[in-house]
Amino acid sequence: MSIDHVQITIPIGQEQIARTFYCGVLGLTEIEKPEALKRRGGLWLEVGGQQLHIGVEGGIDRTSSKAHVAYRVLDLARWRAKLEEAGCFILESVPMPNHDRFETRDPFGNRIELIAKHERDH
Repeated sequence: MSIDHVQITIPIGQEQIARTFYCGVLGLTEIEKPEALKRRGGLWLEVGGQQLHIGVEGGIDRTSSKAHVAYRVLDLARWRAKLEEAGCFILESVPMPNHDRFETRDPFGNRIELIAKHERDH
């Protein structure tokens, strides 16, 4: 029917850094985790009516993975500038018909794609 949520992971104890990046830089809204899950660490976020769950997990090299979340945006240039200003390295993505996109990594190495339809396609 639909995707309920997507989960990524961060190193144990790094929730505040995740909040700074995902809420502060990307502007996502933190939502309350169920009481029974709070002791597990991590945090939950809302983006465009969907949820991103950030769990904690040790011993993972996130920089070697192609796994990622792609965020659809309206103004790709504004997001590029905002992420560069926040110190993120921007990597150009392989061209895709009717879309512009680029990639970056969060402070933990998780791959992030930002994608926008070409202006003429809106």
